Amino acid sequence: MRAAYAAENDLARRQSTHRGLWMAVVVYVAFAVPDVWLIADVAPLTIALRFATGAIVLMAFEILRLAKAKTIWLDGTCALALILGYVAWLCPAVTTKYVTSMSYYMIFGAIFMMGANLFFSFSFRLSVLTSGTVLAVFFVALYGFFPSTPVYQLAFGLFYISCFVFTSFVNWRLNVERHNVFLNATEARHQHWEAAERGKALLRLSHTDYLTGIENRRAIDRRLDQCWNAWKNDGSEFSVILIDVDFFKRFNDRYGHQEGDRCLTVIATTLQKLVERHEGIIGRYGGEEFIAVMPLKAQHEATYIAGEIRHQVEALAIRHEERPDDTQFVTVSVGVALISERSGAKVEWLVREADLALYNAKASGRNCVRTFDPTLRRPNEDAGKLVPLLAAAIDRRLVSLVYQPIFDLRDGQMKAVEALMRLRLPDGTSVPPSVFIPIAERTGSIVELGRWAIKTACQDILASDRMATVSVNVSPVQLRSPGFAMSVAAILEETRVSGSRLALEITEGLDMEMQPEVLQCLADLQALGVEIWLDDFGSGYAGLSWLRAIEFHTVKVDRTFLHDCSDERGLTMLQDMVALIRNRGNTILVEGVETEAQMSVLQNLSIDRVQGFHLGRPVSADLLALTA
Repeated sequence: MRAAYAAENDLARRQSTHRGLWMAVVVYVAFAVPDVWLIADVAPLTIALRFATGAIVLMAFEILRLAKAKTIWLDGTCALALILGYVAWLCPAVTTKYVTSMSYYMIFGAIFMMGANLFFSFSFRLSVLTSGTVLAVFFVALYGFFPSTPVYQLAFGLFYISCFVFTSFVNWRLNVERHNVFLNATEARHQHWEAAERGKALLRLSHTDYLTGIENRRAIDRRLDQCWNAWKNDGSEFSVILIDVDFFKRFNDRYGHQEGDRCLTVIATTLQKLVERHEGIIGRYGGEEFIAVMPLKAQHEATYIAGEIRHQVEALAIRHEERPDDTQFVTVSVGVALISERSGAKVEWLVREADLALYNAKASGRNCVRTFDPTLRRPNEDAGKLVPLLAAAIDRRLVSLVYQPIFDLRDGQMKAVEALMRLRLPDGTSVPPSVFIPIAERTGSIVELGRWAIKTACQDILASDRMATVSVNVSPVQLRSPGFAMSVAAILEETRVSGSRLALEITEGLDMEMQPEVLQCLADLQALGVEIWLDDFGSGYAGLSWLRAIEFHTVKVDRTFLHDCSDERGLTMLQDMVALIRNRGNTILVEGVETEAQMSVLQNLSIDRVQGFHLGRPVSADLLALTA
């Protein structure tokens, strides 16, 4: 610690010593004027000695400084200069015939003592040694060479001793303060380093797939954006390769989830070595699907690497006896998309092209590679049936809302409900939201359906005081549509509901960008008092950038973090996620609570609110009153 203290203050001490010596020499030489006034008979000698001593000292100091001598040598030179300067002046001065003038003039000798303790950054030992030598020289001259009375000797002796004690004490205090400042600065730097390392670790964790240890979807999305921008700006071509493990559900059912996790980890490690060897990046894109982003020097490289990926996975020879085909080992299907002007204005379209290529690989019997062909399209029979139904769903009463309770974990009370849209076909068949919501977004019917959902939730829940707060999911398409905030204001006025009782949940999806119109819409909604909640945080869609850009009232942690906390790594990731949100000051809501054990974990983490099937399933507004 002493060595670190000396090293940190070395430059400052060298600069301070340099300035201090030059100032001291200037003042020392300037005192030639009082020599002429007070001790004129010896003034020529004292003045000559002043100039000679100053010149010699400065020359010696500058030589040492230019030779990069250690700071202790520079300090020693200054200390010796103080002593020599005092002796050079005092020796001829005490021989003056103007005894009375000299008796007063000797008081200025204390300046040399003060300089050792106050004007230079000497260590305490060096300052005491220097000022003590000056004190000793003074007493020798006072009692041995200068004619004076006992009273004068006593008075001036006490004065010099007092100066010695006082200035030495001040020097000691200054050195203690400098050391304390160093310790405080060192501690602050260490704390800052620890915080930075924790931040880096959390950032790495947020970009790492918890199971396989490779990049996760968030990291891949960022890499895709970088490659896209490089292509737009510099023409740097790249490709997207999607890899899907064939018949993986059957593998899990046959060998168990633990063996399934091990299978994915082995495949991920193998693919990472291969892809990184070609200067690409690979990540887990969800479930048993992986994605690789590869820089290209030639168009055929992506197809070649995709073929290597397929061969290396097959060469692992992981047994898979439940496959419906003749193959007995785990294989992968691979889809490749190459960047081109056809990819449009968004990088997401290139990913969709790779997804279509992957679909064609599966349709071709799996365990093969397919490159995107714009003439081929994935059939979507459901979309064709649902498009006209969604356009007329409100008028035909095919859509309805159910409400899932949200509980305060501290007192166990139901504090809010989430409105969830349901769709049934004319024959009574239910259509999952994961099917009809994307179609509604793509066709634009989500705008009218979304307004209907907000109005119905306000009428069913808020206007009838069934619950204090209701949350409704809104789509990026709604936020981008003109007049959305005004339509919400009109609904609140019509239903006579306070905006603070309505919460709108947004999810940062692949189609969600921080566009000015979206941010303005959210600001207008918040001006109405509407709470803005961030949904599915950490799922790969929501990012830290949204937490910085928007003041969310509540952040909902994606259910996967809770479901993965059965092991220590998953629990650590959930804890880090909760700590990150809590430090931002947002209310924390964890969804997907399905067991009492999960409830216990959330209670230990002091989560604010929870929801899930363990606490209450989605029910109609009428049944909600009975639940509450």
